[in-house]
Amino acid sequence: MTRMIFFTASTLDGFIATEDHSLDWLLSRDIDHDGPGGGAGFMSRVGAAAMGASTYQWVLDYAGVDKWEYEFPCWVFTHRDGMPVAQGPDGPGDIRFTQDDVRAVYDEMAAAAGDRDLWMIGGGDLAGQFADAGLLDEMIVSFAPVTIGAGKPLLPRHVELELTDLARNGEFAIATYSVKPSVTPHR
Repeated sequence: MTRMIFFTASTLDGFIATEDHSLDWLLSRDIDHDGPGGGAGFMSRVGAAAMGASTYQWVLDYAGVDKWEYEFPCWVFTHRDGMPVAQGPDGPGDIRFTQDDVRAVYDEMAAAAGDRDLWMIGGGDLAGQFADAGLLDEMIVSFAPVTIGAGKPLLPRHVELELTDLARNGEFAIATYSVKPSVTPHR
């Protein structure tokens, strides 16, 4: 069964990026990518992804447009015009820009993922939209030992969660939560 998972990192005070979308607080931290919450095992389960325009632009700026590494389709939710298409080693990445509501796009994403999971990459508000629609199943948050005081919130709305696992990886506390349904799912 396909699940939508918000797999992300956060500061201890609940921010996924600074006000100017920087992740410098994250990139200097020690984590084992093969360990719990480290991404390698998670990425092997992903069949499609969703992200907001700011996250997409950060990926392009940080990785460079010639280094798109995701081999699965990625939906970018944006109201911006003229977004560049990321390039991978074999041509353009499978990037699908949309302005549609998350409910309208979810079934298309799930069909593309097959029996694999959907990765909510970034954008706390976008993750919140999936939660509001009853389409967010799980959150895996790697909490870094740093506070930044202000920035882009992890999840800027009320969502009820249940802690299902807790692990340590390098400097990070990895918390896994199931999302308690607060609305009738639209699946």
